[in-house]
Amino acid sequence: MPDFQQLETMIPVAPLKLVVLDSALELGDKVDKYLVDFRNNMHKVPAGDPAFKGYVQDSYKFIPKLDRFASGEAKASLNDSIRGDDLFILMDVVNYNCPYKMNGFTNYKSPDDHYQDLKRVIAAANGKAKRLNVIMPFLYVGRQHRRTQRESLDAALMFKELADMGVKNFITFDAHDPRISNSAPLNGFDNFMATYQFMKELLLNIDDLIVDKDHLIVISPDEGALDRAVYFANVLGADTGMFYKRRDYAHVVNGTNPIVAHEFLGSNIKGKDVIIVDDMISSGASMIDTSKQLKEMGAKRVFIACTFGLFTDGMDKFDDAYERREFDYIISTNLTYQSPEYMRRPYYLVADMSKYIATIIDFVNHDASTSNILIPTSKIHEIVKKYNEGDHTLSELR
Repeated sequence: MPDFQQLETMIPVAPLKLVVLDSALELGDKVDKYLVDFRNNMHKVPAGDPAFKGYVQDSYKFIPKLDRFASGEAKASLNDSIRGDDLFILMDVVNYNCPYKMNGFTNYKSPDDHYQDLKRVIAAANGKAKRLNVIMPFLYVGRQHRRTQRESLDAALMFKELADMGVKNFITFDAHDPRISNSAPLNGFDNFMATYQFMKELLLNIDDLIVDKDHLIVISPDEGALDRAVYFANVLGADTGMFYKRRDYAHVVNGTNPIVAHEFLGSNIKGKDVIIVDDMISSGASMIDTSKQLKEMGAKRVFIACTFGLFTDGMDKFDDAYERREFDYIISTNLTYQSPEYMRRPYYLVADMSKYIATIIDFVNHDASTSNILIPTSKIHEIVKKYNEGDHTLSELR
């Protein structure tokens, strides 16, 4: 469990300011409210100590101005002083719901547009802020994390570019490949997981889950997600299994080799509840095929847990699969933009990450150890123990 009391004995790096880009306004509001609550109600700071000047505020949020010219070009402006502040810049590179005008037409920002806006804000703040920290939950171009043949190495280039621009700490969640930090080895890089929030949301909504190796199994949908599934299963005391993808390497469709079939490796799942864990759902075809096979193998229920629910082809195929009882619930986070229409689905659960982000910011602002936040094993054990003892509300842990 995070030890908030230790922060009271540690001087913050500088006054905290949360810079929220237009791509993360809703999440930024929630994070700001938790920061205000922490510092107004939880922390006891020395009165009149100049090292804690500005420590308690009614809001830490600051929204930069991002203007577009009619040609589509843009600029960032900071309408408030940030000199000497410890800036935490929060953004969402895959928010597809940010419109702008160009040549009289309404366009929507792409990940490239969001990334350019981030660099504009950094450029406007550089030389004035005490320290620059970027919170980028979905790692920009993180899927292009390795080079085969004549390809660009976008993820490493992105990270090195931000480091060269003066970013000291880079905070992300469930990175497709956290080894991109090797491209700037002298800068801070923290990769957090949503495992605790997944389990909390599941236990709050399912009353008859039995968490042990005889009734629950955690499945990785492919080889890349196996570490995630093994950790989750070990913490819960459950079994684990894995699918591997047979691909057609003779063809490329939408930038990747198409999947021919999913093959399962693991123990018997008949009559067991199954949790599938992965970093993202893109189109969702692969995830639906995996859950369908699990149901055909005799799984009692299938819960899909993904950090980033992108749903690039919409939700129709998930609606159809749910009607066919090929899965039971999807749990995703609010780290990326969530369409209100999606969240109205009866099978859709949202794991709120705002308190977690606020906790991370609070500790990093003090340069305090985040090891207990990074690996939430004890917190998962705690909520599972309470649930198994009959507490299905877990209200104090919301």
